[in-house]
Amino acid sequence: MRALWRRGSGRYALIVLGLWIAVAIVSLFWTPQPLLATDGYHVWAQPSAAHPLGTDGTGADVLSWLMAGSRTNLVIAVLTVICSGALGLLLVGLMVSRSVGLASTTVAVVDALISIPTVLIALLLTVPFGASVGVIVGACSIAYGLNLARIARPSAMLAARSDYVESALAGGASGWYAFTRHVVPNIMPVLTVQLTISAGTSVLAEAGLTYLGVGVGAGVPSWGHSLSTSVKLINVFPLTVVWPGLVVTLAVVALNLLGDALNAAMEEGSL
Repeated sequence: MRALWRRGSGRYALIVLGLWIAVAIVSLFWTPQPLLATDGYHVWAQPSAAHPLGTDGTGADVLSWLMAGSRTNLVIAVLTVICSGALGLLLVGLMVSRSVGLASTTVAVVDALISIPTVLIALLLTVPFGASVGVIVGACSIAYGLNLARIARPSAMLAARSDYVESALAGGASGWYAFTRHVVPNIMPVLTVQLTISAGTSVLAEAGLTYLGVGVGAGVPSWGHSLSTSVKLINVFPLTVVWPGLVVTLAVVALNLLGDALNAAMEEGSL
């Protein structure tokens, strides 16, 4: 943590992410206005003492929805990192397998599936499951897991064919033990950068998918929901779009800078 704080990018990332987590926790117990409270007499209202960031087209408080939405986006980012990381590592393990047939088949499958857009995956998942947080996490995890496997494969191949892995296998270690003990640590810088990028991209994906109607369900607070409900009248009431757009931008930049700072710290050996 100290190594990250010494860097300007890492300091910015830690501050923004700390505020994000703090707001998500606070929103569990308090928001300026109840989420379901609407004021038909003050729709698209300008910022005021009662509504610090104004109101949307239903008269709902924008700040309250952004605070509550931070929980949803935080859950999406964390679950996407976990699921895409698990899928990516599984695929990498298969791609560097000692079985030539298994490795080549996995490489071919990854190359074939990696070209499928995240939006199309989300649309396919929406048919049986409907629009939900799970659809966003599933679509992002599949897309980013495939991308992670493709990017990490060259480094993993070098590590898997190294002398210390050969020695471990000759000593009776299993293939998966050698993979987790020797290969994964060697590709950790690549994993770190790609997973933080995946977390940031999942925030953007949530906004885009929710706007298309295949993201979070109706009534579920999220930054994408705030954007999609306010973008319709952006020319008339631009401030209602500025706030969720600014929050999404700050979070995505912070996650990308966190990956860069973590990678630099690991390369220097200070983490």
